[in-house]
Amino acid sequence: MKIIVYEHVSGGGYTGQALPGSVLAEGYAMLQSFTEDLKAAGHHVTVLLDERISKLNPPLKADFIIPVSQPQEPTLFLLGLARVNDAAYIIAPETASTLQKIVKTIESTGKTSLNCSSDAIAEVADKAKLTETLQKNGYITPKTILFNINDSLKYIKESINCKLSYPLVFKPVDGAGCSGVSLIKNQDRIQDAIEKLKKEPDSKKFIVQEFVEGESVSVSLLSNGSKAVAFSLNKQNITLAEPTGESTYNGGYTPLNHPNQDHIFVLSEKIVETLPGLRGYIGVDLIINQKGLYLVDVNPRLTVSYVGVRSIVNFNLAQAIIKAVTHQHLPQKTPAKAYSYYTKIKTPNSTLQTYQKTADLSVIISPPFPLSNQTNSYTLISCTKIIQAEAVDSLEEAKKNICSIIG
Repeated sequence: MKIIVYEHVSGGGYTGQALPGSVLAEGYAMLQSFTEDLKAAGHHVTVLLDERISKLNPPLKADFIIPVSQPQEPTLFLLGLARVNDAAYIIAPETASTLQKIVKTIESTGKTSLNCSSDAIAEVADKAKLTETLQKNGYITPKTILFNINDSLKYIKESINCKLSYPLVFKPVDGAGCSGVSLIKNQDRIQDAIEKLKKEPDSKKFIVQEFVEGESVSVSLLSNGSKAVAFSLNKQNITLAEPTGESTYNGGYTPLNHPNQDHIFVLSEKIVETLPGLRGYIGVDLIINQKGLYLVDVNPRLTVSYVGVRSIVNFNLAQAIIKAVTHQHLPQKTPAKAYSYYTKIKTPNSTLQTYQKTADLSVIISPPFPLSNQTNSYTLISCTKIIQAEAVDSLEEAKKNICSIIG
């Protein structure tokens, strides 16, 4: 097939404004991994790339790379490319309905969208609506209250005091990753959390949830639109910060060997099958503790864990997505063949010289792009080994090597 792959952050979604280095590392890592898998499966791949990235000639295995320099170009290019391609896959956040809108653009062309339907994306992107749907279907979620960004501080405090207890998590209703998220321990920090949320694009509503102590995990699934198969349980390393700090997704590893894995898989499959229109690659976020499983989020798109999961399964994951969407075929569950650890590294801003030294290293999935007017660079690395301890050691060695090069 001839396939267009568009990743929003690296693909031109931030033309005319500064590229967010941390999110860029995640986005480009997914773009690079997915593109490589498509090529390995024999497909012809075209990608869009922000000209600030494309001019660095990154090691991206695409047949055609289209540089993007103007804000209107991603939509125009996608519409034009659809005429000469068979299908498209979009990697983008749900924030401000970004993922939904771009997928709807692809749907309007009549070509095959390898994503979930735009309607399904809209249903699960709203975290308040998703929580309500999950609760109605009998699933356990953190206690949640929905607010408008302009609700009075008095009303917010009174509502929280009536229904929740501290600590609490504040997050955008349609956020992706950890953007805008705050952990607060008392009501004195509520105003600060709200001010942080107001800095998010198109932030009109937000949710406040009880903080659930436990192990943060994700489940990777494939769905054909009616049936789902869970095939990987992944550990997530997440740091929740107070309003003055930055909450971050730091990576993780896969597979996570857990005694309740079978139950977690069955539960995740039922959740995806409950929500109509979900197909292709789906991520389900949960928190595990002694009281049980808490459903936190459903991601109707590729997630960062893809960079690790692709290395431990016994099939080409990108090709499996295509088969699930176009032929309703789902893979058989098989044991993981290795362990993959992946992490995001923050360093002083890279120079062109240090970028060139690191870009082709095999462990680097997203290189430290030298971005102007930024203090830091971010790189995402992954190490896969058959023995888990060796994967851990390799990751630590790679981190030291990269930090020694960049400084």
